Amino acid sequence: MHVRLIAVGDRQPAWVDSAFADYVTRLPRHWQFRLDAISTTRRNKSEPASVAKDAEGIKILTKIRPADYVIAMDERGRQSTSKQLAGKLEEWQTVGADLVFIIGGPDGLASDVLERANARWSLSQLTLPHGLARILFAEQLYRAWSLSAGHPYHRE
Repeated sequence: MHVRLIAVGDRQPAWVDSAFADYVTRLPRHWQFRLDAISTTRRNKSEPASVAKDAEGIKILTKIRPADYVIAMDERGRQSTSKQLAGKLEEWQTVGADLVFIIGGPDGLASDVLERANARWSLSQLTLPHGLARILFAEQLYRAWSLSAGHPYHRE
């Protein structure tokens, strides 16, 4: 199984890149984790935000294969505890498909992307900057794996 993150936003502050990279290096090597960053579509004041969101959606969908199991990071998605996420991760791994997580742009994910998703996951009810969402995603993915692997990272 391979794990990928498709994230809109190709330029992040150095602290985001550094923190994200730190957690990615902790993930199991056999996952062959990869980040596919997609450039943010320029917003035009004379057009509705949906135009840019749909353009980003097209870019995202071209990076997804039919056999991929897709989890959209969406504010309306299911929230979970770290232990519940560990269980979900184990469940997703049994599907036998590569996992693809998606973080949208400033206006969220296009409806076509949400329709393609097999699941929706909400990191928080809070509105998070995209860089912070990327870091939180990586940390929670690592925490979920560590719980499943019996690694002492997660403490209660």
